[in-house]
Amino acid sequence: MGAATPVVERIMNLLSVNDRAGAYPPSFYASNIKPISDADAIQGDSSCDVCVIGGGFTGLSTALHLALKGYSVTLLEAQRIGFGASGRNGGQVGQGQRVDQDDLEDMFGENRARELWEIGMQAVECVRDLSKSELVDADFHPGIVHADHRARYVPHSRDYVEKMNTKYGYEHISFLDKEEMQVLVQSKAYHGGSFDTRSGHIDPLQFALGLARIAQKTGVKLHEGSHVRSIQNGTTAVVKTDTARVSAKYVVMACNGYIGDLDRDVSRRVMPINNYIVATEPLSDVDRAKVLTKNIAVADTKFVVNYFRFSDDNRMLFGGTESYSYKFPKDIARKVRKPMSEIFPQLKDVKIDYAWGGTLGITMNRLPHYARYGAGNVISMSGFSGQGVALGTLSGQIAADAIAGQAERFDIMSQIPSPKFPGGPLMRQPLLILAMLWFSMRDKL
Repeated sequence: MGAATPVVERIMNLLSVNDRAGAYPPSFYASNIKPISDADAIQGDSSCDVCVIGGGFTGLSTALHLALKGYSVTLLEAQRIGFGASGRNGGQVGQGQRVDQDDLEDMFGENRARELWEIGMQAVECVRDLSKSELVDADFHPGIVHADHRARYVPHSRDYVEKMNTKYGYEHISFLDKEEMQVLVQSKAYHGGSFDTRSGHIDPLQFALGLARIAQKTGVKLHEGSHVRSIQNGTTAVVKTDTARVSAKYVVMACNGYIGDLDRDVSRRVMPINNYIVATEPLSDVDRAKVLTKNIAVADTKFVVNYFRFSDDNRMLFGGTESYSYKFPKDIARKVRKPMSEIFPQLKDVKIDYAWGGTLGITMNRLPHYARYGAGNVISMSGFSGQGVALGTLSGQIAADAIAGQAERFDIMSQIPSPKFPGGPLMRQPLLILAMLWFSMRDKL
């Protein structure tokens, strides 16, 4: 954790090349929010029990749950609260891990797979419970459909639902055949799938801002515009920004795709990629029902996932396509309109009011990376690979428990192998591009 090399420094700077300092992106979510007050950039020297780096779901949840336990907490965010992937994503709050139970059983055995499933279920309940606060201006809407874009995937969906119903006792998921799928999702693109009524969707930026308000009310000191440049390890760690030094007994890195060179071990295991979303003009209730017949979220089986839902004011929020350069494309709306129109030809001429991109963190195995660094008092949690609304939020609760001496769930997550992406700083990105192009081609074939 030292000064960045010129190559890595350049890569780190590219992570914010698409954004204006101190301003939220031009997203639908950011179009009607009340930003957090009393969160000026940190100045001078200070101390606290725990310094949290990152103002997304994981950092905010960590700070909140630590404050509830009586710890003094300072949270440092380089830009604005909820500025990164936490305030830009599709808002889907899904059960389990990013990897399904069949694969987890193959990877780790049935006992560990069950533990990971339980943690995944706790993650959804954590979001559901926190959303009930009067300080959170975001409702949790139940229902996620997983849609098979190939007919050959349908038998697996049927078997998987039966397995979750019987072996795991999870009765909230049901199988959808082609006809049942097309009743819910008015598209010929899908052949079947499953419907989970315990998972759901939420406005992610409003949820993040709500967590921030709860955290402040609980005593957390929030500081926006406070870019952490380095962490000096020791029994008391020192976190340095351009204008301040924070001494803390514990440090929690909750940076996800924006880790940059703050910790090189994490950056070797968590890779930033970009994803894009559009919001259409509001549709009439009649036209909305010609797309989705219930207030549900949908994600399909493509490796480069298409995901969509409606906002509370009847806008189609559609996310799809990824890119592996750090620069967002010039015409995001055009890029996302293509898959949206392929799935819903009835939306091919709909007006797009908002289009934006975001940077998330993925891992090689699509499972979160948990680790302790320094003298064991520096914790990192990141790489949620598209499952961050639920798992990122619960991770804050898990980190708070670990710092308080109850590390069972943290240990389960930290024991998941987290391979390094191959190549050094110069080769890692090109190798990822090649791999993702291969999977994208496989989706098409």
